[in-house]
Amino acid sequence: MRKSRITTLAALGVAAALTLAGCASDGAGGTLEMAGKAPEKAAGSGDKGTITLGFLPSWTDGLSTAYLLQDQLGKLGYDVKMQTLSDAGPLYAGLSQGDVDVFPSAWPEVTQKAYMDKYAGSIDDLGTYYDNARLTIAVPEYSDIDSIDQLKGKGSQFDGKIIGIEPGAGLTAQTQKMMPEYGLNGEYQLVTSSTAAMLTELKSATDKKQDIAVTLWRPFWANSAFPVKDLKDPKGAMGKPEGLHFLGSKDFAKKHPDAAKLISKIVLDDAQYGSLEDTVVNTFGEGKEPQAIDAWIAEHGDEFDWIKK
Repeated sequence: MRKSRITTLAALGVAAALTLAGCASDGAGGTLEMAGKAPEKAAGSGDKGTITLGFLPSWTDGLSTAYLLQDQLGKLGYDVKMQTLSDAGPLYAGLSQGDVDVFPSAWPEVTQKAYMDKYAGSIDDLGTYYDNARLTIAVPEYSDIDSIDQLKGKGSQFDGKIIGIEPGAGLTAQTQKMMPEYGLNGEYQLVTSSTAAMLTELKSATDKKQDIAVTLWRPFWANSAFPVKDLKDPKGAMGKPEGLHFLGSKDFAKKHPDAAKLISKIVLDDAQYGSLEDTVVNTFGEGKEPQAIDAWIAEHGDEFDWIKK
């Protein structure tokens, strides 16, 4: 299923590239019409109205938690619509405008701080579900370096490139800040395109046992799917660990108090989050997310006091 997921992400990457061509180069602009797909069919009875979840499918923390929320909010009696986008900027804009009700896995403390600062007055923080997310530079396990500072002077070994993801991603901006801190500008080029393209490059290099440096993050299923290791960051230039938050549109909690209460109770540790993402992304895969959530709840539901079966 992991190979299948990479293929699917490659297709998403093409769509994302076409979408980004119509957006601001830093990812901060755009609208739902420019950057998103039409919401998927709603799940739930709809007795309490409709809640739209906006997420970035290539960032599988949001993919996994979006389908978890779809299941749980549906069982509360809401119609739940899924709005997929290709970049964080338009998603924050849509959230601030009320076109999206919930962002199921935001990185507002470091990675997406610029967006959170811009829209803070029109977005509600509904809670932190995971508190140890971080941005990384990763290389294959067989590489002879273990720290970002060891990249300096070895540009030819890595073809002078750090393979990144979307141009407008917070990870991209943070990597651009990191490179001069370690004296990598000029020796290395940060190559941006899409998460799918980065994973394709990573798979190709590791299959051939070649050196490659990529931008990655944790939590993310690719860290266990590929033979990679995080480079140490002695200068802390990739930023501090941060929390993953559920964000809501302005006054979401007042409009949907029972939904906000359920969301605020969701907290996952490393093992619980890892099992959720692995079940959704790898065990079941594209198109079978609802079945994956059913399976995860059947196995782990008794660990939580907020799960509705």
